Amino acid sequence: MTDKPRYRKDESMTQAVFLDRDGVINEVLTERVTFVNEPGDFHLLDGVGEAIKLLHDKNYFVFVVTNQGGIGLGYMTKAALKMVHEQMQADLAQYGAVIDDIAYCPHAPHAGCFCRKPEPQMLLDLAAKHNIDLSESYMIGDREPDISAGKRAGVKTVLISQKERHTASADMLFPDLFTFTSWLDDA
Repeated sequence: MTDKPRYRKDESMTQAVFLDRDGVINEVLTERVTFVNEPGDFHLLDGVGEAIKLLHDKNYFVFVVTNQGGIGLGYMTKAALKMVHEQMQADLAQYGAVIDDIAYCPHAPHAGCFCRKPEPQMLLDLAAKHNIDLSESYMIGDREPDISAGKRAGVKTVLISQKERHTASADMLFPDLFTFTSWLDDA
């Protein structure tokens, strides 16, 4: 499922950065928050607002692709998820940053749906909707299902991890989103 886009960029843009949400954009499994089931649980990670603003300045669409199995498990509703995403957009707006569109899988883990990462369907749907060249785009996540979805969609993959060595099969490894965005300046 996708939320309605809040921001539309120049139609000629074809590059995108697909971001997993929890662990890339916001805190999860920290002392402050375990899961993000309501707006009060949402806390941007350091540098994320600045990074997303820089991605827009570099003419990338920025999308969120997130598994939200808590809906399918009954821990939250779609209305609560919408409020969390409104909080995310409000927090990012303080940095002049926006998310162009959001896709989420509301199904429970192991439901056998076609949209839950590691399946690539959310990326493919957003790419078709926004005329994105997948070969010139990136999927950034903090877990193997994010990386697998990106590879299956045909994008370059980036793992966000504080560990020097990680078992995920990503094309690139960065400690955070801001470091990746700064690397794009030199690429």
